[in-house]
Amino acid sequence: MSSGAAAAAAPATVWHEATIERIVRQTPRVKSFFLRTALRPHVAGQHVDVRLTAEDGYQVERSYSIASPPEDGARITLTVERLDNGEVSPYLVDELRVGDRLELRGPIGGYFVWDVPLGGPLFLVAGGSGVVPLMAMIRHRARAGSHVPTRLLGSWRNAEDIIYREELDRSSAAGDGLEVVHTLTRSRPPGWTGYDRRIDDRMLAEVLEPLGARARCYICGPTALVEVAANALVRLGLPPDRVRTERFGPTGT
Repeated sequence: MSSGAAAAAAPATVWHEATIERIVRQTPRVKSFFLRTALRPHVAGQHVDVRLTAEDGYQVERSYSIASPPEDGARITLTVERLDNGEVSPYLVDELRVGDRLELRGPIGGYFVWDVPLGGPLFLVAGGSGVVPLMAMIRHRARAGSHVPTRLLGSWRNAEDIIYREELDRSSAAGDGLEVVHTLTRSRPPGWTGYDRRIDDRMLAEVLEPLGARARCYICGPTALVEVAANALVRLGLPPDRVRTERFGPTGT
């Protein structure tokens, strides 16, 4: 870990108020919230705790990865997927409006982080909303002007579920060493040329191959996807200490 990552890794315990400045719908079930905060700087891959307080004093907390790069400073972005049986995400996605305030604590986490001095190549594997902390890494890489070879493999139910699709398309077309590969596990639109199955050993080997066995790997998504991908990458010869994982709820493949 670089000195910059280590400095920001310790959990922050003070709650801060954050104001929603903008809301963008990413997919039918996912929105991004652009917040102005007083949190200290974060490292790509870290998360924050969000606390909601009801009128009767009942409180609930959830953790959400930061989607924005550290270069955004006091403005951070959270991307939230609406879970039908969730206690918090339906309120965030359905009810929040510009100008509303949230309580945040963080940034938190020092294991699943990346910054440019750590180098690469980078192999990023996402299942559904597990793409969020990986997007922070991609955005940080771009803002820092890094050309470290990077590949993102994203697994989605269908094309409408691809989070950040337009931005990923633009970024992968920039010619700076980022390539994006998608697999759709349930339905495909006419003319689809990407993968059409769940992530498996062969798919991982094919997407990883141009990066080589010294790639730094970050995997985020549902537990089943994370375990399949992490075990496969070790079987493919990657050192275990270069494969970092984070479970990101029940959604994705």
